[in-house]
Amino acid sequence: MNTNYNPYENVLKVMDEAVALGNLSTDMYEMIRNPQRELKVYLPVRMDNGSIKVFEGYRVQHSNIRGPFKGGIRFHQDTDLNEVKALATWMSLKCAVVNIPYGGAKGGITVDPSKLSKNELMRLTRRYTFAIESIIGPDKDIPAPDVNTNAQTMAWVLDTYSMLNGKPCPGVVTGKPLELGGSKGRPSATGRGVVTSTRLILENYGETLAGSRIAIQGFGNVGANTARIAGHRGAVLVALSDVSGAIYCKNGLDADEISRFVEEGNMLADYQASDVLHITNEELLECECDVLIPAALENQITKENAGKLKCRYIVEAANGPTTAEADEILKERGITLIPDIFANSGGVIVSYFEWVQNIQTLTWDKEQIHDMLIEILTKAFTEIKEEVKRTKCTWRMGAYIVALRRLITANEVKGLFP
Repeated sequence: MNTNYNPYENVLKVMDEAVALGNLSTDMYEMIRNPQRELKVYLPVRMDNGSIKVFEGYRVQHSNIRGPFKGGIRFHQDTDLNEVKALATWMSLKCAVVNIPYGGAKGGITVDPSKLSKNELMRLTRRYTFAIESIIGPDKDIPAPDVNTNAQTMAWVLDTYSMLNGKPCPGVVTGKPLELGGSKGRPSATGRGVVTSTRLILENYGETLAGSRIAIQGFGNVGANTARIAGHRGAVLVALSDVSGAIYCKNGLDADEISRFVEEGNMLADYQASDVLHITNEELLECECDVLIPAALENQITKENAGKLKCRYIVEAANGPTTAEADEILKERGITLIPDIFANSGGVIVSYFEWVQNIQTLTWDKEQIHDMLIEILTKAFTEIKEEVKRTKCTWRMGAYIVALRRLITANEVKGLFP
C-alpha cells in the first residue's frame, strides 16, 4: 500500500463532493464528517516463548445516529488509525444506503497474524476484547469479522465478553459459528451480495451475468465466495489472485477446484494447469474482462493505473479499493463503477439478520436469508438508480447521496444534544 495514501482523507473528499452535488445540509453534515469516538489501546500478550509483546489496537465508532455501532475487526500489519477511521465511516454509509438500523464502527490490531500461533491469536483477541469491553455490546456496538479474522475470532470475542458480563451474550458479535448463535448464510453473504450487485448493474444495461468475463482481485472469504457463486451462475472467471500472485485463463477458471486447492493450504502461485498463466497483481487489474472485482484491500485502483484498465464495469468488493483521483479517470473513460458501500453490503445485511435472530431467539433457514438479502439489495439498487438519474451523477455519488441524506435527516430529526 502507498504509505502516502490516507483512506480517511479519501472518504472525506468523496463525501464532501456528494453533499455539494446532492444539495444536502452542510450544518448537520459536520456531525457526520467526524467520528463520535476514537479509541486506541495497547495490548500486552504473553507469547508462546514466554516473552511479552505489546500490540496496538483501535476501535473507532463513527455514528450511532441510526442505530447501534456496527463494524468488523481486522488484523493486519498495515492497520492504523486513519484506516480504521475510514472503514468506520464507510460502515455508517453502508448501513444507511441499504437502510438497516445500524451505525458505523470498525476495529483493528496492527499485527501480521501469519506470524502468530493460534494460541497467541487467541490471547491477543481476548486482550483486545477486554480493552474495548466497556464500549461494545448487543445494544451499543456489535463487532464482526474482517480482514484476517473469522468465526473463530468472533467466538473468542463472544466468550470473553460473556465471561466479563457473567452471562451468555450472543448478540455482541456477528459472523460467529452456528453452534454459538451464528446465522446460516453469513460466511458467504458478502460474496453473494457482490454477485447480486454485479447482476443488477449488468441487467440495468441489458446484459447478463452468465457469460460475462470476470476478474477478481483477492481470494479470501469475499473473493472466493464471489468467484464460486458467480461461476455457478455462468460467469466466466478469467483471473483470480491472492497475496502470492495471480492466475489467468481466457477460457475460464474453475472456482470450485481452485477453492479446494487453496483450502488444502496452497497458494495460487502454486496452482498449475495446462491453460493457466501466472501473472502479476497489476496485470490482473489491467487484464481484458467485462467486470473487474477488487476484493482485497483499499488503494488498488489509483490515478497511476486507472487509465490502463480494460474492463467495462468495476464492482467494489473491498472497502475503498478506488481512490478519488481514479474515480475521475474512470468517469471520463465511461467505466461504470458500483461502489463498495453498496456492493459489499451483503455481509452487514446478513449480520443484521444474525443479530435480530440472537436478540429475539429465532433461527431462520438459509433460503429465507438469501431471499431477504436479495430483496434489500434490489430495493437499495433501485433507490441509487433513481438518484443517479435525478442528479445525473456516477453510481458512487448516487449511493453516497442516498446514504448521507438518511444520516443527515436522522441528525436533523434528533437535533443536537445538549
